[in-house]
Amino acid sequence: MQRAAVAAALLCVLALMASPAFAHAVAEGDKGYIQEITGVHLLPFIYLGAKHMMTGYDHILFLLGVVFFLYRLNHVALYVSLFALGHSTTMLLGVYFNVGINSYLIDAIIGLSVVYKALDNMGAYQRWFGFQPNTKAATLVFGLFHGFGLSTKIIEYEISPDGLVPNLLAFNVGVEIGQLLALTAILIAMGFWRRTIGFWRHAYAANVVLMTAGFVLIGYQLTGYFINPA
Repeated sequence: MQRAAVAAALLCVLALMASPAFAHAVAEGDKGYIQEITGVHLLPFIYLGAKHMMTGYDHILFLLGVVFFLYRLNHVALYVSLFALGHSTTMLLGVYFNVGINSYLIDAIIGLSVVYKALDNMGAYQRWFGFQPNTKAATLVFGLFHGFGLSTKIIEYEISPDGLVPNLLAFNVGVEIGQLLALTAILIAMGFWRRTIGFWRHAYAANVVLMTAGFVLIGYQLTGYFINPA
C-alpha cells in the first residue's frame, strides 16, 4: 500500500512537471503581452508574478521541502522570508543589470535545490558527513538561484525599459502573493497530514518522492542544455 501511494505521488509530480507551465516557462499569451507593452502597468505585472509562482512547480517543490518539518509559524516565516529575500534580490538585480544565466543550467541548479532539501529532510548529511549544514544559509543561497532562474526568463522576453523598475517591483509583489497562496495551501495540507498516525511512517518515503522529482528536473534541464546549448 505504501509503495502504491509513493508511486502515485511520483506520477502526479511528473505529470505536473510535464505541463506547459513547467518551471520558469511563461505562457505564450503572457509572453506576447510582456513584449508589447510599454509604460507602467502595475496590476497586470502583479497578476503575472502571482501566476508564475502558483504554476512554478520547482518553487513549490522547494517550499514543500523547506516547511516539511517546520511546525511553528515563526520558523516558517523565517525560512520563507530568507527564500523570498534571495529570490527577490537576484530577480530584480538580474533583470535591471541584464545579468542572465543559461536557463537550462539555472533550472538544473533549482532542481538540485529540491534534491538537497529532500536529502536534508531525510537526515542524509548527518549520516554521511556527521554534521548538519546550515539550513538557513542554504535556503537563502538557493533562493538566490531561484531568482536568477526567473530573471533569465524575463531578460529573454525583452521587457521595455519604459516603466521597467515599477513593473519589476509589481511583478515581485505578485510573486510574493503567489508564494503566500501556495504556502498556505501547503501548510493546510501538511497540517491535516501531520495529525494522522501515518505521517511519521510515510515522511521518509514522501521525501524520496521529492528527491526523485528534483532529479527528474535536473535530468530534464541538462538534456535540454546538451540538445540546445545556445
